[in-house]
Amino acid sequence: MSQPEPALRGGVGTGIGSMPGTDPREAAAVINGELDLAHLVELPNRGAGADMIGRMAAVLVDLPMDAGTWGYRLAARGSAISRRSRDFLRADLDAVEELWDTAGFRGTRRPFKIQVCGPFTVSASVELRAGHKVLRDRGAWHDVVASTAEGLRELVGDVTRRLGADVVVQLDEPMIGQVIDGAVRPLTRFDTIPAVPVADVAESLRGVVEQIGRPTIVHSCAAPRWDLIDRLRGVAWSLDVTSPTTADLDGIGSLIDRGDVLVAGVVPTLGDRDLRAEIVATRLAALTDRIGLDRKVLSQNVIVSPTCGLSGATPAWARTALGLCAAAGELLAADPTAL
Repeated sequence: MSQPEPALRGGVGTGIGSMPGTDPREAAAVINGELDLAHLVELPNRGAGADMIGRMAAVLVDLPMDAGTWGYRLAARGSAISRRSRDFLRADLDAVEELWDTAGFRGTRRPFKIQVCGPFTVSASVELRAGHKVLRDRGAWHDVVASTAEGLRELVGDVTRRLGADVVVQLDEPMIGQVIDGAVRPLTRFDTIPAVPVADVAESLRGVVEQIGRPTIVHSCAAPRWDLIDRLRGVAWSLDVTSPTTADLDGIGSLIDRGDVLVAGVVPTLGDRDLRAEIVATRLAALTDRIGLDRKVLSQNVIVSPTCGLSGATPAWARTALGLCAAAGELLAADPTAL
């Protein structure tokens, strides 16, 4: 009997998470129609409670959130934003469950990716009830780490029950570099926010990964933090690789050499009518050539994605971009040496 394909493998395309529009069924149809590694939709254009931070009001356990003109804040009890966020998440899950039932995917262990905001970006973005950022209080951000892990564990269980899918988890950490460097903007110049040592960040994220027990991707659209990536092994890293520096080339080589997966952000988020899947695949082949890697890693350790989320794209380009990722992934899987 042949072994099933791993949930997280190279030679496929995926999206980052966010999409344009406000209709979860329409977005789910595009995502699942274009991608082999489909993902749960995020539709931030629906407003508060639907963006990356707002979704965490539906994920965090025992840490209620509220919102106002200032942004998001931890609250003493559930709020309208928490209910709104849960409603959005339920609608998004219902949409993909209905689609999988119709397509016959349910129970097939087809891979499916869910994304949530990572605990450090949450802690750098959300205020405590006292009025300063969660990240300023070491005990508070530890609580967010623990709550994220528990909430993710529950969400993975819900998605598994609904879809019978082989679930992949993505942690979105766009602010991770600022957290490590102590560069998160405080609410006032007197409200300093200390840096979190990279070793502490790695240890905390490792704990989240171990608790959820699923293949995990860490995504950041900012400059790669190779000091963190080197410490946090055994996960995939989703990075923009369109203009790699020498340090980036060295880091990518090390990441792939140790057997981890690179989710290569190469397809632009705002459109390029002349771009073709062959061009995308050839650029990735050229990247491995520059590093000195055998091109076979493209079929084993490289997933193709947009450079970041697609919420700011037109619906037409969002569909095209995902299709390009999928088609380029197929080219990598077929014969990367021929590119």
